[in-house]
Amino acid sequence: MLRVTINRETKLNALNRETLSELHQVIREALENDDIWGLVLTGAGEKAFVAGADILEFSSFTKEEGFALAKTGQTQVFDLLYHAPKPIIAAINGYALGGGLELALACHLRVVSDTAKLGLPEVSLGLIPGYGGTQRLTQLVGRGQAMEMILTGDMITAEKALQIGLVNYIVPAEEVQDKASALLNQILKRSPAAVASAVKAINGAWAHAEEGFALEMKEFAKCFGTSDFKEGVKAFLEKRNPNFRNE
Repeated sequence: MLRVTINRETKLNALNRETLSELHQVIREALENDDIWGLVLTGAGEKAFVAGADILEFSSFTKEEGFALAKTGQTQVFDLLYHAPKPIIAAINGYALGGGLELALACHLRVVSDTAKLGLPEVSLGLIPGYGGTQRLTQLVGRGQAMEMILTGDMITAEKALQIGLVNYIVPAEEVQDKASALLNQILKRSPAAVASAVKAINGAWAHAEEGFALEMKEFAKCFGTSDFKEGVKAFLEKRNPNFRNE
């Protein structure tokens, strides 16, 4: 078993290009290593799993750059996790927001702290989820719950996440890592070949959804060309409420 920790604690483990590149490298190497049969993915510290993407990094992006951002991240990290033949469990030790929740959604299973908050707040920035959130959240919780979470952008509690099927287990904060490890070790007692086949077969239920991911990337990129996006990011950085004008 390998534990992978996103270590940007002072930034609440926000995802930037460097972090995504390092995640790609470590996950790929782990999947190619025959001595590693499964992974636990978590965040450093007690406050956050991953509190989102690093907004400063893409605040001035064009539509083309926005599309490249989504496509690169999806291909190198999120799809890599989702289709991994080895079990990967997200140990959600705190805030899982935006790209952070999308990272957890790409894992096979999720264990969450009872104090954690989860959400996809992108609409408050004039954006939509761009790393598979519109697709994978809908797969897990259904259209109605996904619509509410994405369209309101509101956070939900760990209890609500368990109730709607977004996470598999909720435990006290100090037990998150142990529970994730125990769950992974239970899976690792089974046939690795059978586990890999099961993952492939289960994912096959949504094989037709590839068009949805492509549409998400297109609509995500489109948002970067709007005045609402510029206002949303500016308001976020200035710590005020945005004044959206549907432009």
